Amino acid sequence: LALAAQDLLKNLLGSIMILMDRPYEIGQRIVAKGHDGVVEEIGLRSTKIRLLNGHQASIPNEDMAKIDIENIGRRPHIRRHSNLAIPLDTPVEKVEKAIQIVRDNLKDHECMDPDFPPRVFFNEFNRDSINITMFIWYRSTDFWAYQSFNEKLNLKIKQDFESEGIEFALPSFTAYSADEENERKIGPTAAAVQIGEA
Repeated sequence: LALAAQDLLKNLLGSIMILMDRPYEIGQRIVAKGHDGVVEEIGLRSTKIRLLNGHQASIPNEDMAKIDIENIGRRPHIRRHSNLAIPLDTPVEKVEKAIQIVRDNLKDHECMDPDFPPRVFFNEFNRDSINITMFIWYRSTDFWAYQSFNEKLNLKIKQDFESEGIEFALPSFTAYSADEENERKIGPTAAAVQIGEA
């Protein structure tokens, strides 16, 4: 009885600490102990979380009061970081045009957080491509609206690239085939063409 009362008291104290500190509230999405979902109930003994896969997790409040909790429901925006790869032999003029296309599609967009303007840069050379990196801070926390925005943005960038004759880099690799006498190298471009034709 004493042990049972001890556990009950620990969870009760954990509940009081949660209610006082308010690290999360009912209806907010959190990540706790590897569980990602929406808080459904904060009881005297435990906190119940409806996971994204539909399952329900119940975590003792003693643990919830001690662990690190990521409160996704309180984020002011959704951050996106994407990389666009174009072929390494793309002329400088078209590289500059590609960067400008992405910037123009994000400039003064109503969905951008004014305190965090979008950033677009030609940031590095890859082995077989040029990399354009893009940072976006979408100012709504509506995940599905964010996905709809991404779809429209991606389609517009692809459409503008096609209009300017700018291609995306294709994945490529170097393959080796060996026989009894020698080893023959197949170039990355040839390998990529073979994959595309398959």
